[in-house]
Amino acid sequence: MRYNYGVFDSLTDKLTLVFSKLSNRGRLSNADIEEALREVRLALLEADVNFLVVKELLNRIRERAIGSQILESLSPGQQVIKVVHEELTTLVGGNHHGLEASNSPPSVLLLVGLQGSGKTTTAAKLALALKNQGEKALLVATDLRRPAAVEQLTVLSQEIEIPIYSQKDLSPQNTTNSPSAMEVARAGVAHASKLKLPWAIIDTGGRLQIDDDLMSELEDIKRSISPSESLLVVDSMTGQDAVNIAQEFHNRIGLTGLILSKLDGDSRGGAALSITHVTGLPVKYIGVGENPSALEPFHPERFASRVLGMGDVLTLIERAEKQIGEEGSKDLERKIRHNTFGLDDFLNQIQQLKRMGPLTQILGMVPGFSSVLRKLPEETTDDNRIKKVEAIIQSMTAKERRNPEILKGSRRRRVALGSGTTPQDVNQLLKQFEQMRKLLKTMTSGRGIKGLKGLFQ
Repeated sequence: MRYNYGVFDSLTDKLTLVFSKLSNRGRLSNADIEEALREVRLALLEADVNFLVVKELLNRIRERAIGSQILESLSPGQQVIKVVHEELTTLVGGNHHGLEASNSPPSVLLLVGLQGSGKTTTAAKLALALKNQGEKALLVATDLRRPAAVEQLTVLSQEIEIPIYSQKDLSPQNTTNSPSAMEVARAGVAHASKLKLPWAIIDTGGRLQIDDDLMSELEDIKRSISPSESLLVVDSMTGQDAVNIAQEFHNRIGLTGLILSKLDGDSRGGAALSITHVTGLPVKYIGVGENPSALEPFHPERFASRVLGMGDVLTLIERAEKQIGEEGSKDLERKIRHNTFGLDDFLNQIQQLKRMGPLTQILGMVPGFSSVLRKLPEETTDDNRIKKVEAIIQSMTAKERRNPEILKGSRRRRVALGSGTTPQDVNQLLKQFEQMRKLLKTMTSGRGIKGLKGLFQ
């Protein structure tokens, strides 16, 4: 993955090129806009966006963009981009929709979806997201058909330190010898109530395709637990089938929203742009990686900005605040200003970046940085290189990490030998460290994105 949401990399590239052409022109004619819209249409269709959705989106953009008010403005290209951003935001939902809690806890969140959509891992990610907000949840494993499904959720729950309820927790008097998914779900909600937990997340069974047995089981579970949220987990890489799947689940189960998984994948993800408009269901969360913390609340405006290559500062700030914290941020700024930022600090920043997500994804959130990132060699932003950097720094003495300038020839050869790398790798790391120092100086000096671009160029 180069940057941004993986499934939209190609689309973002194409749209960025289209809009850069518009921005570089002082004046625009109707013909200029029509040409740009043709290119946008082709890019959206190639990304697997529903053709009726594309048609409606472009008609709305055309109505607003072709007019004397925009064409005669001082920056017509920017005005057109603003229109596209607003219409794309509307297309994917307009406003952020959070989870709806019930009046009497526990609020029950029913997760449904086909097998392979990422439902079980999403259940754990949701529980962790709620935990990070100060709201504890109980995971309830009701997928009794898929081999190892309960075990998978158990392992995930232990990893994120979230309680779990499964069929082995049922007392004999409350069930038959072979409990149904409905019985486990009902008992799990009762257990969450006993523990006074605000949320119970029900991980249900899936199938390779929609069938009556699956839907009947889900209908029984829903009737027995009355969830406040019934969310469908949809694989973003499924293509237009994702829209059809969402409609069928909604017709049978009655959904309240969607979670798009695997947005970091490398397939066409246009269905993610079509699904809310076609079904009328809001996207509430998006999965952007395999890490348990790689689940983000869905904000349509931020999503549109990132698809258009405009960055996403708010999400970047939120991720950084989670990892660094206020005290850590002040300490870092103090070291930068007093020029005491050493290799230990450099390593610490890299490890915090790792926890925030793939490096290319993080850089893609910086406004105006997508075009710069695209020009960088692939190895510059390769996440595997981080492991090599860690090995090199950890092979240095404490004194060398504090004072990198003392690392001359013989010391560099010793560090290379100890880290399983070459002296050239050590030289490159020290050069990158100096670049990092300059980058941080730039960020604290108020020069902003211009300074960053200059540094990389």
